[in-house]
Amino acid sequence: MLPHLAPVEERLLLRYADPAAPAVEDAMSAKTLCALLDNAEFHGVLPIMLRKLRERGDAHLPGDSALQARLEDLRHKATIATGQSMLLQFHGGRIMKGLAEEAIPARIVKGPVFARKLYRHAADRPFTDIDILVEPANLSRANKVIAACGFELGGDEAGSYQLQEFKWLEKENSSLLVELHGDLVHDTGMRRRLSLGFRELGIIDGEATDTPAALLTIAIVHAAGGHKFHRLQLCVDVLQGVRSLQTPEEEARVLDAARMTGIELELAIVLDVTGRLFGERRALELAGRIKPDLSIRLAKRLITANTLLRVNSRDKIGSRLRRDVFRWIQRLAKPRPQAA
Repeated sequence: MLPHLAPVEERLLLRYADPAAPAVEDAMSAKTLCALLDNAEFHGVLPIMLRKLRERGDAHLPGDSALQARLEDLRHKATIATGQSMLLQFHGGRIMKGLAEEAIPARIVKGPVFARKLYRHAADRPFTDIDILVEPANLSRANKVIAACGFELGGDEAGSYQLQEFKWLEKENSSLLVELHGDLVHDTGMRRRLSLGFRELGIIDGEATDTPAALLTIAIVHAAGGHKFHRLQLCVDVLQGVRSLQTPEEEARVLDAARMTGIELELAIVLDVTGRLFGERRALELAGRIKPDLSIRLAKRLITANTLLRVNSRDKIGSRLRRDVFRWIQRLAKPRPQAA
């Protein structure tokens, strides 16, 4: 369980987690700072917090030996994580080259693309795997390419086909994970209503690749379709995705994408809670452009700022129950109409 944060400390955590927010200059005790570091590490936003602390300078930190040792350990781990990300990108490049040689259309999604496209400081967004998306019909051929690159399948093959997700581990270094997807929505109960695959992303992108609309759509599905709001990093990706929208046309494309892929519910909820967490007006405005139905009204009462902030706190059971009920709402919500 994470150290408890008072409401004022939760606000500090959110300021540290926001890549665009200025460095926190509030004076705080070593105990408070250690609690913030532990929470930031759990929520996947520690690199952003470490960068802001470094920019302000260690001279402003409490002179506490335990805190200094903790910071040194976390900075060392961050350096290792950066190296891991670079190694993952190398293997991802090898696999993408192999897929191209076999004429298998594919694209890398999430982690390294988010870091490069959505974050001013790429190191703010580390990643622990490489996600590759292909057409479902190409899963078998793509699996053979990944195997030929020195990876072995982890898990049941039949179950992986059902989930449209294959987890591959490098034979010589099992910490290197590559995930192959036929759809970024893995829950079969949800997939009757929403879907985000290679074809849909191509339609959203149009003639370009990794457009702001496509990246934000992926971030929304990742937060609410792949995971269940279990860490702040998911909403930070969405926050950065909203900020990447430069024109009303790009905003309209996101809404069109939501209708095509059936994620109106997810878009409304993810943008609403992200806007409330970080005070991002544009996120709230975009969320408000989805006409609320019963499922959206219920979900907004479940997925609140506290639901995310207290995932691993003294109120973690309450947070888990809220997120589990939201998943059932997603499964029971009315299926989307067929896209034209």
